[in-house]
Amino acid sequence: MTEERRMIRDAAREFTMKEVLPVANKLDGPDGEIPMELRQKMADMGYFGIMIPEEHGGLGLGYFEYCLVAEQLARGWMSVASLMARGQGGWLRSALPKEQQGKYLQRVVRGEFMGASALSEPDTGSDLAAISCRAVRDGDEWVLTGNKYWCTFADGADYLTIFARTARAPSADKRWMGISAFMVEKERGTFPKGMTGNPIPKIGYFGWKTFELALDGVRVPASAQIGEEGKGFLLMTHGLQGARAHTAARSIGLAQGALEDATEYALQRKQFGMPIAEYQAIRFKIATMATEIQAARHLLYFVCGELDSGRRCDTEASMVKLFASEMAERVTSEALQILGGAGYTKLFAVERHWRDARLTKIFEGTSEIQQRIIARNLLGKSEVEEMISERAFAQQAAR
Repeated sequence: MTEERRMIRDAAREFTMKEVLPVANKLDGPDGEIPMELRQKMADMGYFGIMIPEEHGGLGLGYFEYCLVAEQLARGWMSVASLMARGQGGWLRSALPKEQQGKYLQRVVRGEFMGASALSEPDTGSDLAAISCRAVRDGDEWVLTGNKYWCTFADGADYLTIFARTARAPSADKRWMGISAFMVEKERGTFPKGMTGNPIPKIGYFGWKTFELALDGVRVPASAQIGEEGKGFLLMTHGLQGARAHTAARSIGLAQGALEDATEYALQRKQFGMPIAEYQAIRFKIATMATEIQAARHLLYFVCGELDSGRRCDTEASMVKLFASEMAERVTSEALQILGGAGYTKLFAVERHWRDARLTKIFEGTSEIQQRIIARNLLGKSEVEEMISERAFAQQAAR
């Protein structure tokens, strides 16, 4: 933690408490939308271009700084910390030719070219190699047909990254082959021709909508393909280490917010003639909560250091995502318990942190998927996994 990083963290904390938290407390709910004014303020702070090179107007920083800011934003509203990820250039930085990047990245930094990703499908979540959305070449165009699920910000984005199958997988151990990625540009607030979207009713992660998408002959130019044909799955997995670190940062921010709110409440709330913070049961809860947050934070710092050094850390990235998300659910639940009946109302932000923390155990790979990855990296692939791959390949080939 350098002095520069402390300044970045503290500035993000100040921005969150002044600009994000008041908006979240007012607008969090099924119909609330993250205001455009707040998005512009984030752009002015440089938050959409933290990892974009300076030559394209970005800050040219790394995952460490990115996750420092994400943690602070999530302390106010997790959806805002997630919105930050719709910038950064993502697939554009990693897969587009250098000569094309400048066309887009400067707009990304200014918050004018925001993305959303369409990976999951109604019957495909953890097993992304089983996606069935198709892309067929027709002259100088690709034609996309199928359904996508859990596409957050699909309406507000300026482009969608859609993963679709362009060829059959050759074998059970290479089911990931044949998947390609496409950048579908569109007008903000609309869907491209041939695509419709229906919002999915959620219990949290408010401030924007999450969609089920239906693609019925969506046409994109051949140049819309990102990366190599048939190797989109590798593009997808390449960014998972950073995405899981980002989820860990969001989890830590939620837990920190819940801890601070519970601590403040415990110092003010009186029962039996004294603040409840004087009772050992409450004191021990807060001590354990703070310890778990700090442990997750330092594991995250290690993972970010590895990512910024260019070293792969699949196991550790899964570990921090698993530990931080599980921790966030425990801590936010304990915070709600400290507030008692008040915590189960909309009068305090703890219930919001609790609902959002529950999601962190699901997206970017469930806790069970993280355990599977960690176990496989430590113990090798199990016979059960081999059997599952064979069965999944047979089902995939039959479609």
